[in-house]
Amino acid sequence: MKLLLLGATGPTGLQLVGQALDLGHHVTALVRSPEKLPWVNDRLTVLVGDVADERELASAALGQDAVLSTMGTGRSLTSDIVSRTVDALILAMHDAGVDRLIFLSAFGVNETYAQASLPQRFFYRTMLRKVYPDKGKADRKLLASDLDVTLVYPVALTNRPFTGTYRVGEHFEFRGMPRISRADVAHFMLTQVTDAAWSRRTAILTN
Repeated sequence: MKLLLLGATGPTGLQLVGQALDLGHHVTALVRSPEKLPWVNDRLTVLVGDVADERELASAALGQDAVLSTMGTGRSLTSDIVSRTVDALILAMHDAGVDRLIFLSAFGVNETYAQASLPQRFFYRTMLRKVYPDKGKADRKLLASDLDVTLVYPVALTNRPFTGTYRVGEHFEFRGMPRISRADVAHFMLTQVTDAAWSRRTAILTN
C-alpha cells in the first residue's frame, strides 16, 4: 500500500518507516530533516516540508492509501505543534481524497486519564501538564471530523525490541508505570492499515 508518514524522523517514526518498508509498503515521509532517515530504498520517497502546512500536506497525501502520524513535541514540554498539525491535516486529507488516518496520541490524554494509576497521574499532572492539553485538543478535533481515524494511546514508550505480545483494549486497570516498546506500537499502527477492527475507535496499548 501507499502510506504517508508524518513524524518519520522521531524514535517511533523511525520504527514505523523500517517496519513499513520490511512489509513491502510504498512509503512517503514528509520531514524537516531528511538526513535523519537512514534508508535508501526504491519504495521510500522523502519530501522536505512543513507538516503544519495544509498545501504541502495535501500534495504529499495525494494518491496515498492512508496517513500514519507519530508527530510529537520532541523535547519541548510546551509546544502546540500537534493541534496545529491536525488543523492542517484534516483539511489536507479532504483535499487529497484520503480518508484513513492512524494517529499516535498518548495514554493519559482526555478520557484515558481516568484509567491511569496514581504514579501515572502524577507524571501527567507535572511533567506533561502543558503538552497533554494540546494533544487532547488535537484528538477531539480528529474525533469530530469525518475521517476514518484510529487514535493510538500507548503507555510509557521504551526503545526495547519488538515483542508482538502487547495488549490492545479500550479499558485497563493499571498499577505503577506500565511500558511498551516503540517497535510494538509501530507494529500495531501498521496492522491498522488493512484491519478495520479499530476504525473510528481509540486503542490503548500496553505490554
